[in-house]
Amino acid sequence: MPASSPPDETDCIARAQRGEVAAFSELVTRYQDRIYRFLVRMTRSQEDARELTQETFLSAYQAIARWRPEARLSTWLFRIARNQALDRLRRARHVEFVALDEVLHEQLPADTPTPEAVLQARQRVAALEGALARLSVEHREILLLRDIEDMPYEDIAEVLGISLGTVKSRIARARTGLLQHMPR
Repeated sequence: MPASSPPDETDCIARAQRGEVAAFSELVTRYQDRIYRFLVRMTRSQEDARELTQETFLSAYQAIARWRPEARLSTWLFRIARNQALDRLRRARHVEFVALDEVLHEQLPADTPTPEAVLQARQRVAALEGALARLSVEHREILLLRDIEDMPYEDIAEVLGISLGTVKSRIARARTGLLQHMPR
């Protein structure tokens, strides 16, 4: 007997819009890890990210009936998450991002590198992290969405509520700024 494939996203959304909790739960399962990782990087707090992930999906659940297919579900969810995070950060009056070292550590392959390679990688990550810390919030945010979340430009424009041209120019400026802050 073949393994059952996950339900089609469009079907899940339609069923969730009709009030089927199991269908919405399937959508949560599909997106919760990506939303959580994004929120951890935005808030620099696993606890805040867990709470904000829950708040994001609660808001999405309450608004799913009004969601329209013109917007991709993933970009809609990231926009809700971003707004939740920015609201929390504004209230806290600070914006910090998770150290890239933590993110990269989670994504390292199982084979063990040499101590020298580990040291060099940590130094590169520290330099990159330092350079990122010197960027404006909007430049850090756009680099996270593009280079860490691998989001297409069109989706970034939708998440941030800016034009496609602004996304392209902001990414170019953010990358230039990042390179300027990298040690030589």
